[in-house]
Amino acid sequence: MFFSLSTSWNAFRHISAGEMLFEIRALGFESVELSFNLSRAMVGEALAEVSKRQIRVSSVHNYCPVPDDMERQKALPDCYAMSSPDPSQRAAAVKYAKKSIDTAAELGAEAVVLHCGRVEMPDKTRELIELCRQGKRADRLFGEKKGLFISEREAIAGAFFANTLRSLEELERYASSRKIRLGIENRFYYREIPSFEETAAIFDRFSGSCLCFWYDTGHGRIMENLGFAGQGAFLECYSSYLGGMHLHNVRNYQDHLPPAVPGGEIDFREMRVFLQNCPVRVIEAHHPASAAEISGSLSFLEGIING
Repeated sequence: MFFSLSTSWNAFRHISAGEMLFEIRALGFESVELSFNLSRAMVGEALAEVSKRQIRVSSVHNYCPVPDDMERQKALPDCYAMSSPDPSQRAAAVKYAKKSIDTAAELGAEAVVLHCGRVEMPDKTRELIELCRQGKRADRLFGEKKGLFISEREAIAGAFFANTLRSLEELERYASSRKIRLGIENRFYYREIPSFEETAAIFDRFSGSCLCFWYDTGHGRIMENLGFAGQGAFLECYSSYLGGMHLHNVRNYQDHLPPAVPGGEIDFREMRVFLQNCPVRVIEAHHPASAAEISGSLSFLEGIING
């Protein structure tokens, strides 16, 4: 039983993968998830570390390495959208996702984590969060804004979701040939794909395939807090497809905090069975989480699994 640490925690501080991975190993991790902000050279250095059995790579976050001719600082998982109505952008999304699948296969990883695009519309998720922070979750304004957001998304989502499915069909065939699983991650912004309901449609469409559900604990909690999904609904409905988890905590709608952060809303003890049965478990805390907070969270989660 092991936990990985996402290199999203410290990649921005390094230009050498060797130094980046050494820092992670020093915290007690034997496994990592390679994040989406690594250069081709850094991925090559990581392969050398894996070859020397210095560390294991459990998973890769699309896009890895960063797309050609794109700076690391600008290379986000959504820089190309597999849902795009622009054929050239959708083709680029598929092309570079295939390169991530190749990366995973070369490194001996189990899975590639995917962002599945978005509905091209103004996003109101942050506006809803701000109303909640002001204590207006029960106010009429919140309900009206949320209801309008849902109806606007529903009115135009079909074409974007169809593009996502077409992209996933091509990627599923390619990943299956490389024996890599594709993790469909639940998202932070409501305009992103898949919504809670679209997740069911994906797994109905790709039943028995290499696609799996990648549960992001922070994103899930925020969607639940905003009322876009019932409390605990993601794991209750999709745990049979569970292939991996991104583990981080939430406090006042701020996510990517260390799992053991004081005052965190998520009680990971309630997820014990899911943690025990999940093939890939990745701590995805971001800067400014400290090394002590990361190593403390590792001990905390190991304690939950071990009872």
